[in-house]
Amino acid sequence: MRALGLAVALAMAGAPVAVEAASLRCGRALVSDGALQTEVIAKCGEPTAKNFRTVTDSQGSVTPDRHRGGVNTERRSVTREYEDWTYNFGPRRLMQVVTFENGRLIDVQSAGYGS
Repeated sequence: MRALGLAVALAMAGAPVAVEAASLRCGRALVSDGALQTEVIAKCGEPTAKNFRTVTDSQGSVTPDRHRGGVNTERRSVTREYEDWTYNFGPRRLMQVVTFENGRLIDVQSAGYGS
C-alpha cells in the first residue's frame, strides 16, 4: 500500500498544473473568461455595484548603445483600466466580484455572504 502511495505521488509530480479559469454561475447560466460585459448582463442581470479603477505600472527596457558602448535604459508607464462588478445573490450565497479589462471578463473572486 505504501508503494502505491509513493507511485501516485511520483506520477502527480510530473503532472501539469491546471490553471483555473474565471467563471460565474448565475442560475443555470455560466459565463467564463473572455465573456463580454453585455453577455454577463444578459445572463446575470445588472450587478449590485460597479467600481472603476485604473492601475499604472512602470516598465523598463534596456537596449545596447552602439555609439557609446554602454546601454540605454528606458522607462515608460502603462495604464490599465478595470471594472469590478459585485453580484449579491442573497444571504445564503457568497457575493461574487467580477473583474473586466477592456470589456472582457478576466477574473471572478468570492466575497463575503450577501445580504
